[in-house]
Amino acid sequence: MKSARLLITLVLAAGLIGYAVWRSSQTGVEEVEIVGFQGADVPMEMPEDGKPDMRFHFLSAWQANQIPTVTKMDTPMGSENGALVYNAQKFREMNEKRGGYHSGDDLNGIGGMNTDLGDPVFAAGDGLVVFKGNPSPGWGNIVILAHRDTEGKPIHTMYAHLLNMSAKLGALVARGEKIGRVGTANGYYPAHLHFEARSSDGIDIGAGYTALPLNRLDPAAVVAALHDKGAEGISPAALEFADLAPALPWTGLEIKNAEKMSELEK
Repeated sequence: MKSARLLITLVLAAGLIGYAVWRSSQTGVEEVEIVGFQGADVPMEMPEDGKPDMRFHFLSAWQANQIPTVTKMDTPMGSENGALVYNAQKFREMNEKRGGYHSGDDLNGIGGMNTDLGDPVFAAGDGLVVFKGNPSPGWGNIVILAHRDTEGKPIHTMYAHLLNMSAKLGALVARGEKIGRVGTANGYYPAHLHFEARSSDGIDIGAGYTALPLNRLDPAAVVAALHDKGAEGISPAALEFADLAPALPWTGLEIKNAEKMSELEK
């Protein structure tokens, strides 16, 4: 009889302890929204040889802290109003030959073919250069800039098939600053700029054609949402003024003040 009571007591105690543990785990904290298609509980894919693929990585806390807020954007190859470029293959257009939907916009010079080879490519907005390299022959030279919108959400812009890259890895670039020139992806295609926009806090090169939208955004819509609609046209980028301080050294200010003081003493 006593053993039965003891067993019942132990069962009840175990049930109470289990309930207490379960209740303590219910914190009420909202689920964290994961930006990008790489889930927090899914390990990053590795190649068969086991070596890390440096084309896919997350930014460090230091890098993330340097990403500037972008309040205005412009097209990376000049204004569409100037008829400098046309969109030869738009975002999410189906390409049967490539077997997927286009992941960006193909911006071509109005002359077509290689008439825009070597034309300058400009940063669409103030950003941090988080990737610069040639990940594969089909991609050619690529520059990726990281931005944050006014709500703090990450946006990346990617500039692919470049002839050369003038942007420096880890540098802050201003909207409208030249970051490279239009290329042919090592001769794979006629000259054009493959321009992408992504909602991402990590760097993955990916493919130019995908079956699913993944984290790709419509580049034209992203630029249009932040484009200057004022009558004055394109406004200067805020980062362009970041280097103005060295042009006014303290020695010059001191000399001017000293001159004023000497005039007052007279």
